[in-house]
Amino acid sequence: QVHLVESGGGLVQAGGSLRLSCAASGRIFSLNAMGWHRQAPGKQRELVARMTSVGSTNYADSVKGRFTISRDNAKGTLYLQMNSLKPEDTAVYYCNYYNALGTTVEYWGQGTQVTVSS
Repeated sequence: QVHLVESGGGLVQAGGSLRLSCAASGRIFSLNAMGWHRQAPGKQRELVARMTSVGSTNYADSVKGRFTISRDNAKGTLYLQMNSLKPEDTAVYYCNYYNALGTTVEYWGQGTQVTVSS
């Protein structure tokens, strides 16, 4: 079992920055990929960013150049630095832990709200 706890969400003006953190505990493995999804009101949940244990990353087109995902395997912590925030980034952001193959999200955090005002 893996337990994920997000923090760092809040209210920010457009153009501002936030840094999300995700603390992972339990039976975690540094070899597993981790990432972030988000879900805006009335929309489907979407992948924001994903990172493998060796540092390979992929981002949604809508956040490329503005968001940066990173991880500290020693601390079991995942981060998402969000810069140049836009109102359309408003959503609940969820931390993810993938299965060993990196194909499926196996665990989800409870989510943290990010609200960007115009």
